[in-house]
Amino acid sequence: MSVTAGETHRQAVVVPAGGVKLPGDLGFPPGEAKPRGLVVFVHGSGSSRLSPRNRYVAEALNAGGLATLLMDLLTEPEEAEDLLTRSLRFDIELLAGRVVGALDWAGESPATRGLPVGLFGASTGAAAALIAAAARPEKVLAVVSRGGRPDLAGRALPLVRAPTLLIVGGNDRLVRELNEQALIQMGAERHLEVVPGATHLFEEPGTLEEVTRLAREWFLKHLAVSGS
Repeated sequence: MSVTAGETHRQAVVVPAGGVKLPGDLGFPPGEAKPRGLVVFVHGSGSSRLSPRNRYVAEALNAGGLATLLMDLLTEPEEAEDLLTRSLRFDIELLAGRVVGALDWAGESPATRGLPVGLFGASTGAAAALIAAAARPEKVLAVVSRGGRPDLAGRALPLVRAPTLLIVGGNDRLVRELNEQALIQMGAERHLEVVPGATHLFEEPGTLEEVTRLAREWFLKHLAVSGS
């Protein structure tokens, strides 16, 4: 996998969220043009801002004119605890609170202030993204879920107002069923896209590229309209 459309500009940041400070990476489109929007990534259980799949998607979004924020959702001590207990990675409310903090920070940061914002959630991170979208409806204007667990967002699902794209693998049958059930509970514009032949991590040739294409089109469509 590679993205070759110009050189992405990156900036290391520290994001205050939920009473802690979390490391992050801001990515910007090549050139000097103002980004058409900002996409905040919410990784899944056991992952981090260094997720190669999310970084691949982020680089493609940068090439498409969007800024991106990849950030850790746990501090280093929390990561160490989670490696032993595996408890914090499934604390969806905690993670959603950190995403809300990141949204508030992005709204004040000189580098991202004023940009229309979308959320890209993966696996359990999709639930945290949807809860954050429900908590900040005036800030989150589009959501994309990759192999996500939107069902874990529970009572927040009907409160989400942002247009939401759920992407699942055709061979990821259980997650596909859970996404179909979540879709029924949502009242905002929503769409389920099934990538044929893909399993949960979209490791099959061409499948992550298809996820990236779908996500980029969704964000450019909805963030451009909202930010115009």
